[in-house]
Amino acid sequence: MPVNLTALSHCVLNSKEKHTIIASYNRTLIDNARFYSDVKALSAVFYSQKNDQFALYYEQAYPFCVSLFALLHSEKKIWIAANNKQAAAEQLTELGCLLVGDWQGCEISVIPDSTHSVELKPLNSHKAQMTIFTSGSSGQAKAINKSLQQFQNEIETLEQCWGAQLKNAQVFGTVSHQHIYGLLFRVLWPLAAGRCFHSEMYLSPEPLLKIAKDLSAYWVASPAQLKRLDDLTPWTELKKLTAIFSSGGALTLENSAQIAQKSGHKVLEIYGSSETGGIAWRQSVDDELWSMFDGISLTIDDRGDSYLSSPYLPNQESYRLDDNIQVIKGERFALLGRVDRIVKVEEKRLSLDSLENRLNASDWVQQAYTLLLTDRRDKIAAALVLTDLGLKFLEKQGRGVLIRQLKKDLMHEFETVVLPRKWMFISMLPLTVQGKINQDILTQLFSLRNTHFPQIVSCDYQDKSVELHLRISPDLVYFSGHFPDQPVLPGVTQLAWSEQIGKIFFDIDLPFLRMEVIKFKKIIQPGELIKMKLDWKAETHKLYFELSSVKNAHSSGRIVYGEQE
Repeated sequence: MPVNLTALSHCVLNSKEKHTIIASYNRTLIDNARFYSDVKALSAVFYSQKNDQFALYYEQAYPFCVSLFALLHSEKKIWIAANNKQAAAEQLTELGCLLVGDWQGCEISVIPDSTHSVELKPLNSHKAQMTIFTSGSSGQAKAINKSLQQFQNEIETLEQCWGAQLKNAQVFGTVSHQHIYGLLFRVLWPLAAGRCFHSEMYLSPEPLLKIAKDLSAYWVASPAQLKRLDDLTPWTELKKLTAIFSSGGALTLENSAQIAQKSGHKVLEIYGSSETGGIAWRQSVDDELWSMFDGISLTIDDRGDSYLSSPYLPNQESYRLDDNIQVIKGERFALLGRVDRIVKVEEKRLSLDSLENRLNASDWVQQAYTLLLTDRRDKIAAALVLTDLGLKFLEKQGRGVLIRQLKKDLMHEFETVVLPRKWMFISMLPLTVQGKINQDILTQLFSLRNTHFPQIVSCDYQDKSVELHLRISPDLVYFSGHFPDQPVLPGVTQLAWSEQIGKIFFDIDLPFLRMEVIKFKKIIQPGELIKMKLDWKAETHKLYFELSSVKNAHSSGRIVYGEQE
């Protein structure tokens, strides 16, 4: 164990250094003596409870930490909830848990008892157990048992890697301590190392940096938050940090380079999972390969499946990973993508299959397909084939009402952050020649920039024909200055839309040759609902397009593809 670490089994009992500051909570500095007394008083309450199973969820890290160690010292079984949604509360209650913390009124009343003396003894790190959940929002997040010793092993590695760099820096976080990354980096590691952790979870870096500006501090962040840094970010304050950590997904090289250039920080990315703990780290601005932590090894079998051996696993058993991995140089490897349909949105693990199953349970939905869109902000998109009942509801109530109702139904099981942000209603899901859903078509449609393309309200897709209903947003860039008193959608824009959307749906691999019988009959203005009909004639290499509305035909023509004659 690194010399400056206190064993987690003795963290509450550590009294060698009086008045060591361990946390900042509600603008108050908490020393180890206060922590000891808080844990002792709460332990008396838990000792008196006949129930032996408790589920923890706190918005702030310090009361969470107190309750966690009070339960450990009371020899209770601890469930660390991934969220405090109603579905999670019901699931944990059915398992026999009493809810402790911030459970929207469902929690038990816990009043610390300082009148009864409870002797706190060193914890048995191998016996002391807690159950954490994958950072999932599918309603069926996987429960994983962890011993205190597994966490101990991991923080010893972290301290060996970066303890000298961090020294006495305080830790600020924009990630939750309810998941393994935040639990380790925001609570357990700083507690063992004697570094002050800030109890509040900040929603953005600006308020964090405002408080940290005069302190030696480091930031426990996520890729989603780091992707949003822009020209308005207080880069000068960011430079003062000791380090920036990130986990829950990979940063792009562009993101890493931007942060390194503007702040001087090479983000320390951690690769791992709730099941495995940390596996590897990297600073992608220097090298995109991942370096394994000490004691970690990976093997690839004949089928290409990856197996992990790690001291952070129970009994150090071999564990099959959900990622495709290519070992490059001994203890270094490249990630090649996920094997299954588990994705992460804002560091929340989401089963796309579970999301689709919930949508398919609706009387309005015949078939649902969801996918992850990755940009400056990761988001879920949903393409739905509606039932006759759903189509009638859409026609009568409108697109917005239908989407709001579908979201409301999903919120019984899923956190808001993972709900679909983009929706499309389609007559049939596009298929590949192998009969599988053509994710490439859907991804391209959902990725059309809303400043340059109309909103796709619905889509009727056939083999060589597609009909889209488009809402022409007043915010499109083409209306600026064209014309000031009466905005009009340029004809060239209508041609460009027809060609680009046509190339998404149809196998058009020849260069543009010419246009034929182009007609612009009626202007298109902001806010209009337009029907775009596209027909692809492969034998003549011609794309027929027609834009119309309920009352007017707006434009039509043919785009011809082929080599110059």
